[in-house]
Amino acid sequence: MKHAFIGFMAVGLFASAMAQTNTTGGGIADPPTPAQIAAQKKADDEAARKAREAQDEIDRKRTQSIREAESNGIPVEIAAIGGFRGARSNTILGYGLVVGLNGTGDSKQIPATSVAMSNALSRWGTMVDPTKFNAKNIAIVAVTAELPAFAAPGRKIDITVQSLGDAKSLEGGILLPTPLGTMYDSTVSYAIATGAVSIGGFNAGGAGSSVRQNHPTVGRVPNGGDIQKGVDTQFVFGGNVIYLDLDQPDFTTAQRVRDAISRSFPSLGVTAIDAVTIAIKLQSEGDAVDVISQIQKLEVFANTEPTVVINERTGTIVVGGNVRLGPALIAHGSLRVTIDSEFVTSQPLPFSQGQTTVTQVSTTNANENPPQVVVVAPNATLDDLAKIFQAMDVSARDIIAIIQALSQQGALKARVRIQ
Repeated sequence: MKHAFIGFMAVGLFASAMAQTNTTGGGIADPPTPAQIAAQKKADDEAARKAREAQDEIDRKRTQSIREAESNGIPVEIAAIGGFRGARSNTILGYGLVVGLNGTGDSKQIPATSVAMSNALSRWGTMVDPTKFNAKNIAIVAVTAELPAFAAPGRKIDITVQSLGDAKSLEGGILLPTPLGTMYDSTVSYAIATGAVSIGGFNAGGAGSSVRQNHPTVGRVPNGGDIQKGVDTQFVFGGNVIYLDLDQPDFTTAQRVRDAISRSFPSLGVTAIDAVTIAIKLQSEGDAVDVISQIQKLEVFANTEPTVVINERTGTIVVGGNVRLGPALIAHGSLRVTIDSEFVTSQPLPFSQGQTTVTQVSTTNANENPPQVVVVAPNATLDDLAKIFQAMDVSARDIIAIIQALSQQGALKARVRIQ
């Protein structure tokens, strides 16, 4: 019965397969006719043509957007490219002590730590001789913070702590209360900094090896600064005038900002003084906050300077703005020299009382790749420059060398800044 069942299943599968290959008329499917093949080819060609047209349209729109951005700049809010004079932060600083370190504090080579700790204890009624004071759990630090504009007493700010001595790590330390003032007047305390120091890393070692992550001698105290006094901030000047200062000097952008403000506030007197400053005369000093709030939200086209920034240490190249290339021919090749070392062992003959010797054999090979030659068409754009480098298949170091050569030759119409 088992063999009969298997035979029945095989016949059924064969019949099913034959049924799938049969046409509705019961016969085997006929091969496609020449007319059907031609129709299918025509349909495929039409689909390929539409795909090419769609891709060409995408490339055309992309190129057009790049051209418009190069010539007109990019749309941004005024708040992103400038700020109003007077409404700025101020740096405050002080010098304090971090305590509670696990033997990673300053050594005896830093006497200022002992003196500072002795002075702090004396204020609390305890007299200690600084020369006899030895505590590896203390580190003298510089404390800095940014006091924001319009800061009000009672608000909290973040604090940065940096070791001034030879402490190995500030991990686990507590910053003692430290008054913070300005560089010009340290007698006025604008904030009091204190709290647990967070270094965001570690420094561990032993038996001649060590592991370190981040910088263990620099830390932060989140919300560790308690503002005691605000800085007087003036943002409306004589004649009810406020000044908008751009972050990057540019005459074109300054003109566009002036025009945008004039269109939105025709009753105000708006003047572009130079490439950075736009003066705005208010009707009343009480209107300053409302006017500033609305001006910050205005959108303008910020001009982008044709600049090439090169960081030779990291091999980073950033090209931006309306960069143009004059007619030029680029030929680039590289010489590669390799030296391979091989050790050959020579064994003495049996009973010859000789010694085994090892000899180093070096093989030097030098080959130069064929130069890659590219002709740059007149008025080539940033997009064209990217395609040229992609076609040449060169490394970042090679691109840096080519850009510098194009700048020296005069074909590259942009400012080159090397970091």
